[in-house]
Amino acid sequence: MSLHLLLVEDKPTTREQLLQFLAQTPFTVSCANDGLEGLNRCKTESFDVVLVDHKMPLMDGLALIKSLRQLPAYRAVPIILMTTLDSAQVDPLAEKAGASLCLSKPINGARLIELLDDLARTIAQPQQSTA
Repeated sequence: MSLHLLLVEDKPTTREQLLQFLAQTPFTVSCANDGLEGLNRCKTESFDVVLVDHKMPLMDGLALIKSLRQLPAYRAVPIILMTTLDSAQVDPLAEKAGASLCLSKPINGARLIELLDDLARTIAQPQQSTA
């Protein structure tokens, strides 16, 4: 089973750095340059995880997360918000928008890889029957 991750990041240098980390995970990675492009990609493609920058042109990360959570296919998909702002201020906003997790920038590559490896294992496990 191939796992797909959408990286939504407007800054090319940050995107390249994140792509180096993501290459070490089991995910096939697609990129969007802003929130609006990310939303449009999610409407036409299926992703198992969405990694979103907070501050972007056209549509910021929080607006993107709110919009994704309104799409039936993305109600339960892990969405991770990345921010340069104080996480104590952003965490409540991210949670309210529907983010699964908020990470502070600069991103700790080892932590991101570990987190995504754990998510990949969780996604790949067959659903347990409660009967």
